[in-house]
Amino acid sequence: MIALTDLVFRWPGQATPCLDIPDFALADGELVFLHGPSGGGKSTLLGLLGGVAVPEQGAIVLLGQDITRLSARARDRFRANHIGFVFQQFNLLPWLSALDNVLLPCTFSARRKQRAGDAHAAAARLLTHLDLAPSLWQKPAAELSVGQQQRVAAARALIGKPEILIADEPTSALDAPRQQIFVDLLLRETVESGAALLFVSHDARLAVHFDRSIALTDINRAMQESVV
Repeated sequence: MIALTDLVFRWPGQATPCLDIPDFALADGELVFLHGPSGGGKSTLLGLLGGVAVPEQGAIVLLGQDITRLSARARDRFRANHIGFVFQQFNLLPWLSALDNVLLPCTFSARRKQRAGDAHAAAARLLTHLDLAPSLWQKPAAELSVGQQQRVAAARALIGKPEILIADEPTSALDAPRQQIFVDLLLRETVESGAALLFVSHDARLAVHFDRSIALTDINRAMQESVV
């Protein structure tokens, strides 16, 4: 699903890279937990995987396609078709209903819409499985609680069965019991959809739920050199 080779990225004006990853891979259907300290480059890595940024050097191969060789527009299209994101701040459109927020990927991607089948039915199924009551589906996202918005964001990421799911600190605003509930729900739906999941967090306690746990410090030479 994901293969990184000799990946180097530095921000403009930065003397040294913030990411220097010789290799990293995520297999088909694998559930991987990536952890590291805040400010350690986790979100930068996810931006590269999503094609929002491009590396100074190296390959980012997703589903057999090196996205570094694509134009910005083609990277946007690839992301819409194949990657579901759960963002730390959820990034829901506050004026849209919960249901319409879930349906957004099917608006931007004909492929996701086709894979969803009946998109409204698929959205309803996901919201039900993620324990969001039907009475909340037509409420604007701005009127939902943090936990409810989180479930909407997860359903939006999952609709249309993207092959890759990326979750960026999605439980940071929740207390421990609610974290547990959400992670269980997300993993169950991910497995059912057949996607591979890269779950990124600074909270290493969540690692026990995943197939594999990786510390960013172990794969990122830039962090190792800064410590030395």
